[in-house]
Amino acid sequence: MDVLANSLAGLGSFFLYFLMSLAFLMLFKFVYVRITPHDEWKLVKEDKNIAAAIALAGSIIGYSIAIASAASNSVNLIDFAVWGIVALLAQLIAFVIVRFGFMPKIVERIEAGEVPAGILMAATSVSVGLLNAACMTY
Repeated sequence: MDVLANSLAGLGSFFLYFLMSLAFLMLFKFVYVRITPHDEWKLVKEDKNIAAAIALAGSIIGYSIAIASAASNSVNLIDFAVWGIVALLAQLIAFVIVRFGFMPKIVERIEAGEVPAGILMAATSVSVGLLNAACMTY
């Protein structure tokens, strides 16, 4: 019985980190679709735009990878919150780099449903999420 009690001792912390992670994920989606000049959520939901779905999915996966690392490496909830915001900013910066550096017409291409543009944005978002996660191991 002690083994079970010891295993469940961290259940409260698990719920706090998990709920905070979900809140950060919802915050990220809310901010991301408002910061980008096109509303990926509308493009996906109403227009069934595959390129937008790929790009949005990549950004969510990239952010989730980073937020997972923040949760596993943080020393408390405040530390986790700080790194969750850092991860959010890193994903937004990734979009800006692609839009203004690598592919200036990425917005128009995603809006037009060009799948290669969506894949490039998704790959960049996942890559930044992985790098962000790796850099959070302090």
